[in-house]
Amino acid sequence: MGYHVHMCWKCGKAIIAEHPVGRTLTCETCGQDIRSCKNCAFYSPQSFHECAESVEDPVRDKERANFCDLFRINPSFTVDHDLTSSKDTSSTRAFNSLFGD
Repeated sequence: MGYHVHMCWKCGKAIIAEHPVGRTLTCETCGQDIRSCKNCAFYSPQSFHECAESVEDPVRDKERANFCDLFRINPSFTVDHDLTSSKDTSSTRAFNSLFGD
C-alpha cells in the first residue's frame, strides 16, 4: 500500500494524501485547496483557458477546488512512498527527514 506526498502550490509544504486527490483536501499550513488548477499537471497560464487540455468550460478561479474531470496532480509536486518497501532510497531518506521518521 502506498501513499503520495504532494506539495501545496502556494506555500510548498508537504501534504500526505491517497489517490485520487479529493476535492475537499486543503493544505494544513495555509488553507489552500489542493485539487485546484494551480496544482494540476495541465495548468498552463499561456494556454487557452490556462489549461493545456481542451476544455470548453473554463474554471474561473484557478486557486479553488473544482469538479474538473481532467485534474491530475502536477508530478513535480509529488513524491511516491511505498509503505511495503523497506528500501532506504534517497527519496525515502528525504521523506523521513521531513517527517522525523
